[in-house]
Amino acid sequence: MNAPGTSRRWTPTPLIGGAVAVHAGALASLAVAPGAWPWAAGGVIASHLALTAAGLWPRSSLLGHNWTTLPESAGACIAITIDDGPDPDVTPRVLDLLDAHRARATFFCIGERVRAHPRIVEAIVARGHAVENHSQRHRHNFSLMGPRALRREIEAAQATIGEIAGTRPVFFRAPAGLRNPFLEPVLCGLGLHLASWTRRGFDTRAGDAALVARRLLNGLAARDILLVHDGHAAQAPDGAPVVLAALDAVLRAAADRGLATATLREAIAG
Repeated sequence: MNAPGTSRRWTPTPLIGGAVAVHAGALASLAVAPGAWPWAAGGVIASHLALTAAGLWPRSSLLGHNWTTLPESAGACIAITIDDGPDPDVTPRVLDLLDAHRARATFFCIGERVRAHPRIVEAIVARGHAVENHSQRHRHNFSLMGPRALRREIEAAQATIGEIAGTRPVFFRAPAGLRNPFLEPVLCGLGLHLASWTRRGFDTRAGDAALVARRLLNGLAARDILLVHDGHAAQAPDGAPVVLAALDAVLRAAADRGLATATLREAIAG
């Protein structure tokens, strides 16, 4: 597999190839026997449902390669990935927490927020963390976009983050993890690799930091990719972003288990 950051040739997955074959077969059957249209339509509909289901499953590799765990070469490392920032209130506090634990993380940032808070992004990089692509605008309809719209959205974030962070991203995470079959060819052309996660804390919804930490720590093992948020972070009853206490508990537990942290770039390149 090509290293992240290097453009590569797109190869359809078996699911996508099968869907193309179903469409071709449906057209051929209609040309020969127009009365067979109910069967042809049924096959096409079934293939579309399968593609949609694959796109709604963030950890799926049915639409293309997807980093859900670190490679074996990462050893006793985990990756902390932090989405939806930068946030002017939460992100600096997350950075201080990471410093206190001597931990490194990967921030999947939204291009518009990077443009709005460039000093925070510079601080992320200066403190030894990585900044990756989480789209330019984090649109709710991202998974419904066609190939041209996807490319514009992702390229815009590449340019924004590359300018401000000083290094262009090599990983991409789809908004909410949702995608469609057009995404992987776009990522291949841009040299980006899709990354999802092994486990997540749902810290944008739960106001209980202990619950978020338990979700992240349940079965925690080497090579896991954890997902938390500095943007859209839920608040505890005292008004504190739950990500702070939850991440503190996770990093303490990881250290007790002999697990180090690394950015995705470090873990996968190693």
